[in-house]
Amino acid sequence: MIERSTNLAKIATQHQPHASVVADNLSLPHPLKSFDFAISIAVIHHLSTPARRIEAVKAVLDLLRPQVAGQSRIGGKALIYVWALEQKDSRRGWDEGHEQDVMVPWVMKGKKEKPARKEQSQKAQEVTTEKEGPPAHTQDKTFLRYYHLYKKGELEHDIEEAGGEVVESGYEKDNWWAIATLKT
Repeated sequence: MIERSTNLAKIATQHQPHASVVADNLSLPHPLKSFDFAISIAVIHHLSTPARRIEAVKAVLDLLRPQVAGQSRIGGKALIYVWALEQKDSRRGWDEGHEQDVMVPWVMKGKKEKPARKEQSQKAQEVTTEKEGPPAHTQDKTFLRYYHLYKKGELEHDIEEAGGEVVESGYEKDNWWAIATLKT
């Protein structure tokens, strides 16, 4: 797994047998043409320009083994998922006509602190009248994350611009997805 965030990469390695490498999608550390399958989920839509998004798709496609003419070996495939603009039925409500480049709030919940235990009195009959309130917590923090919301056909366009060929594509749960190979 490739992850840009050091902390998320550490979390991923805690779930064996997964391995994780901290790297940038535009500079992948793997040998070119060495994978039968690659997956990019919820990554490319965070890049801010069409050129960078196409470059990211190309970086993924460049890892795939090419199909060899005259041989039965099938070339590598990539599965790419991106957020869709067309989400009118979701809680976000985006759809055609909305901006495609948006800042989306992400809330990091503050850590809850356990209430302090009340010391038991030496006297067995002593009754505590204090009521414990809800757990205290540190303040929530809100971060804005950049998203490019892909419109119908845009992911397929980026794949073709990156030198790929779309095998299959579709829409699922507020995302556009495509399976792609290198053009032969």
